[in-house]
Amino acid sequence: MIKRPRRLRVSAEIRKLVRETSVTVEDLIYPLFIVEGEGIRKEIPSMPGVFHLSIDMFLMELDEVQKLGIPGVLLFGIPDRKDEAGSQAYDDNGIIQRALRAAKSSFPNLLLIADVCLCEYTSHGHCGVVEAGKILNDSSVELIAKSAVSYAAAGADIIAPSDMMDGRIAAIRSALDGNGYTDIAVMAYSAKYSSSFYGPFRDAAQSKPAFGDRKTYQMDYGNAREALREVELDIEEGADIVMVKPALAYLDIINEVSRYSNVPVAAYSVSGEYSMIKAAAANGWIDEKGAVLEAVTAIKRAGAKIIITYFAKQLAAWLKEDSL
Repeated sequence: MIKRPRRLRVSAEIRKLVRETSVTVEDLIYPLFIVEGEGIRKEIPSMPGVFHLSIDMFLMELDEVQKLGIPGVLLFGIPDRKDEAGSQAYDDNGIIQRALRAAKSSFPNLLLIADVCLCEYTSHGHCGVVEAGKILNDSSVELIAKSAVSYAAAGADIIAPSDMMDGRIAAIRSALDGNGYTDIAVMAYSAKYSSSFYGPFRDAAQSKPAFGDRKTYQMDYGNAREALREVELDIEEGADIVMVKPALAYLDIINEVSRYSNVPVAAYSVSGEYSMIKAAAANGWIDEKGAVLEAVTAIKRAGAKIIITYFAKQLAAWLKEDSL
């Protein structure tokens, strides 16, 4: 007797009925870049459709995000003044702190996730304190924990440290708890690889290192077991959610982490992944909607519960269209 698996593919209705993995709008987090000034909505050249937003325009964007049903946003700040210590990151009147206060006041039910790192705020572009050309770990952790408390005080619901310094999760958890922010969750960039796919983000965040690279603190892309060690350490130190970054070139890592982890797993589909699809679609080489839906479904199929993507608004609209 001939086996006929195609019976379950003969129509869109049957295919949807038996689909094993489906992406929903509730899976999505939308990254946003906040800048100083007013009335600014300036497209980032290497990331078509992604913008630098002043706080007033950011609030308009949040209104659209909420109407689309996207549960939360991940915030990155670009200050108008940088220094070697990245002091604007932990200034209570910094760009992200003001954005958080404004957003929490206007959109109290929207999840506000604050990326915690120093690279956007340092004049040298590295994620920590630099001394004699070396990125120092422990003094960097002190400033990162200080930034986390400042963001929590301003209204962040989730703190997301992306620096990859050793021990920063324990330091952040201790600092948050010590300041009364016991209910603020920590989403750790646990397996963050040193990647070529970050290029457009570094344009957007104006955070390209002034010297060297980030390979002494971000992970080597040849390593898989190391990701599990990093995840284990972050969970032991108090991470509520762990993350793999980038996503598409690291589906095996997402899968391994999701099998190992007893906390939710996030995956960050990074700027380079976004820009490649946008560029190919603009040239007519691929169908944008089909490629994006396929890519995010692969990320979820690999084991991610939370998908951070610059396509979040488009995805939300497409998913709504497909449900009608």
